[in-house]
Amino acid sequence: MTEIRHPGKTVKLDDQGFLMNLEDWDEEVAQDLAFNEGIEDLSDEKLEIVKFMREYYRKFNAFPILDYVCKHTHQAKGCVNEEFINPEKAWKIAGLPKLEGIHFVSVDGKRYMLEECC
Repeated sequence: MTEIRHPGKTVKLDDQGFLMNLEDWDEEVAQDLAFNEGIEDLSDEKLEIVKFMREYYRKFNAFPILDYVCKHTHQAKGCVNEEFINPEKAWKIAGLPKLEGIHFVSVDGKRYMLEECC
């Protein structure tokens, strides 16, 4: 387990970098999670995507269809793949829990899809 430290709070991550407590998330934590995933700049567009994913998860307790995310954030089709390469990075940055029994796979290194696993 690792931690992210901010003035006034410590945020715990699991061994794969997922936030342990959904309620610890804020935009400052998102910036740190993005940096951990190799994304130095969490732009407004990226932040809009992760915020939408959080809202969707809270409402449906599920991962959204990626084109649905782009449509509802008013971004181009494929925006999640374009901004994050692997959608799981966006999921982590959104502070959402690890998807048990599911992972992302790519056939071409540009587009990812959910697949059952483990």
